[in-house]
Amino acid sequence: MSHRPSGAATGGRTARADAGGRPVRTSADATAVRYALVPVPRLSVDTVARRSGLHPDLVRRFVALGLVDAERDASGRLVFDTTAPAVLARVQRLRSGLCLNYASIGLVLDLLDRISLLEAALRARGRRSDSPPWT
Repeated sequence: MSHRPSGAATGGRTARADAGGRPVRTSADATAVRYALVPVPRLSVDTVARRSGLHPDLVRRFVALGLVDAERDASGRLVFDTTAPAVLARVQRLRSGLCLNYASIGLVLDLLDRISLLEAALRARGRRSDSPPWT
């Protein structure tokens, strides 16, 4: 499950990685060297836990369950996108408000993301659905 734009760091392409998560160069990438023009802000586990009001172990568990996306930095620590606290707040609202288990929360998050994409596509075409958005 992905809650971040795909290919954001690779210019729209999905990068391949080996078993250790390190990028693998393909023949097309052999001559291409890419540098980030602006450093991408990343959050540590402790920062995400503090901002979301959760214990760091629970944040790690949510990563293992696939409810929030995280990457590993060069030293192997988990780093998060700046939107991770908002995603975790959404997980907590679904858990407490609808009494869903974590497996079903993943499904609900995917469906909500899909609904948002479909509504955005309708707005881009200049058409609206008959009813106002329910979210």
